[in-house]
Amino acid sequence: MAYRRHLRAAAATADHPFDVVHVVGGGTHNTLLCQLTADAVGVPVLAGPGEAAALGNVLVQARALGADLPDLPAMRALLRATHELRRYEPRTGADALDWDDAERRVRPGRPTTVG
Repeated sequence: MAYRRHLRAAAATADHPFDVVHVVGGGTHNTLLCQLTADAVGVPVLAGPGEAAALGNVLVQARALGADLPDLPAMRALLRATHELRRYEPRTGADALDWDDAERRVRPGRPTTVG
């Protein structure tokens, strides 16, 4: 519920909608967390890599030592080519939970949308 609330608030503040949520680090190993995040937020979740902080550190060090990584897009391309991301789609229909109703029950009297 917190992801749902904070991502909506961030989108409203930025006046820019989001169409995907990226989950990196240890949370990527929790399939329930990733699926519920997709369900609650209503957009796909891309999970991975699990060791994002360490990989980022290695990439920056490799660049500093002269590796052919001229910019951030090149580093991201290398990660995409070497690490699999898992995609979680929000469930719809009979499998979907009513997240608006759940939010009303958790936060009675407060609006479910920001803006």
